[in-house]
Amino acid sequence: MKRFALVLFFLGLAMPAAADVPTDAGLAEVRDLGLLNGQALACSHTQAAARIKAIMIQHAPKTRRYGEAFEATTSEAFLAQVKKDPAACQDETSIASQAEGLATRLQAAIPAVVPQ
Repeated sequence: MKRFALVLFFLGLAMPAAADVPTDAGLAEVRDLGLLNGQALACSHTQAAARIKAIMIQHAPKTRRYGEAFEATTSEAFLAQVKKDPAACQDETSIASQAEGLATRLQAAIPAVVPQ
């Protein structure tokens, strides 16, 4: 019983450390995705916005910190884009291309954990 309690204690210590591996790994990429997402939404580029959301779901850590960073930069970029002339919108292909580049950078910053 002591061993079991000891194992649980050490697992409890290790789990929070594993959840936050490198604290800011990929956070800049998540913010950049948020900026692109805001632009895509403001310019009615629904396919690009859907792809950006899929990239977030597939590759970004599922934590409040990353989610809030994405949402905040999305809102800021959306409002900034709406204030601009509609002709200032990038084309959807350009936004999609930038999103794919960010997906690659995000995957490099936060490699997927391989289940054992």
